[in-house]
Amino acid sequence: MMKTFHSTPAMLNVPAKNSYRMVILGASKVGKSCIVSRFLNSRFEEQYTPTIEDFHRKVYNIRGDVYQLDILDTSGNHPFPAMRRLSILTGDVFILVFSLDNRGSFDEVERLRRQIIECKTCLRDKAKAAAAAAVPMAVCGNKVDRAELHREVRAEEAERLVAGDANSAYFEISAKKNSNVEEMFRALFTLAKLPDEMSPALHRRLSVQYSEALHRKSFRLRRGAKELGAFGMVSPLARRPSLNSDLRYIKEKVLGRGQDRQREKCLIQ
Repeated sequence: MMKTFHSTPAMLNVPAKNSYRMVILGASKVGKSCIVSRFLNSRFEEQYTPTIEDFHRKVYNIRGDVYQLDILDTSGNHPFPAMRRLSILTGDVFILVFSLDNRGSFDEVERLRRQIIECKTCLRDKAKAAAAAAVPMAVCGNKVDRAELHREVRAEEAERLVAGDANSAYFEISAKKNSNVEEMFRALFTLAKLPDEMSPALHRRLSVQYSEALHRKSFRLRRGAKELGAFGMVSPLARRPSLNSDLRYIKEKVLGRGQDRQREKCLIQ
């Protein structure tokens, strides 16, 4: 699995091997940003605001080790296909979201899933193609609270999309009702071989004033008589890494110094 090495502010100095990017993809108005809001703030945003691209960062101290999870919430309108491709190439784990009451949004997830596998495979030679396709993904049918009256996609159809893929899982969720969202994140992190404690319910949230504590192995939190082994903080200063940073990451960490022309095309197609 790819490891990202995006820069962080000095106070959030995270080892490259513990840095990851989660990319959320799907059509417009399917609830991508609502899922992100549930993950970061345990809130549901009632008002719809079209997303161009939102970037968030969460930093954890889990049993004394520091981890970073960058979260890229993408547009559903594909305004810049090259940027979409770059987002896929730099992603480590993916959430593909469709609305159970919108057949077109499910068709879009099918297309996105194919694109992710094609992009990842393009970066590898044929001998490593299978490993490249082993990308942790959660396919989410959102708005299950509306499905009883307005369902356009049957569960069996979505389950077939991930059938036989040990790195993918399907969940029917409701970001509005907070139904099955925690279970989805927990399963995704397990697929990606990331610590379970990255899931919202399994760590204590810290405010920014405690940011220095993230680097102290001796720092401990207690809930009653129980010692908490994990805590996390949403970085208030998170900024999307530059285009040059992303390209440098792909070239240096994925392609290597001896990249050939065929694989270099993956970056510019």
